[in-house]
Amino acid sequence: MLEVAILSGSAFGAAEEVARHAEAQLRAAGLDARHLPDIGLDALLALDPQALLVVTSTTGMGEVPDDLQALLDEIDGWQPDWRGRPLAVIGLGDSDYGENFCAAALQAHAQLLKLGMRDVQSQLQLDASETVTPAEDAEPWLARLAANLR
Repeated sequence: MLEVAILSGSAFGAAEEVARHAEAQLRAAGLDARHLPDIGLDALLALDPQALLVVTSTTGMGEVPDDLQALLDEIDGWQPDWRGRPLAVIGLGDSDYGENFCAAALQAHAQLLKLGMRDVQSQLQLDASETVTPAEDAEPWLARLAANLR
């Protein structure tokens, strides 16, 4: 069974909700998905997941939330060999912020691609100005992700 680590960064809880929903949906599809809020790099390396799903909101002027930024900083310093591992990203943002829309997801995605990870499918961007149910809106994308990871 493919192990999927779900990493999340959330300022007000919406990304956490989407990450928990993703865990349930991927598990229902037969994947060993685990939402790992506030995990450190040592624990993530020990877990050694076969795939990563990053779910993050954007805060401030396009920044990654602190809880995920700390892990990304550790990853940047260590540069683990994750070449070829599947990567998927869900970004939450508000298009009213223009160029900063889903900027944190774009930053996390770019950083993980530099480690040699490979996209499983295109990034999902959930717009707070268009939806009040981001977890449910992610379901079709998550179903495709589960199929792509099997």
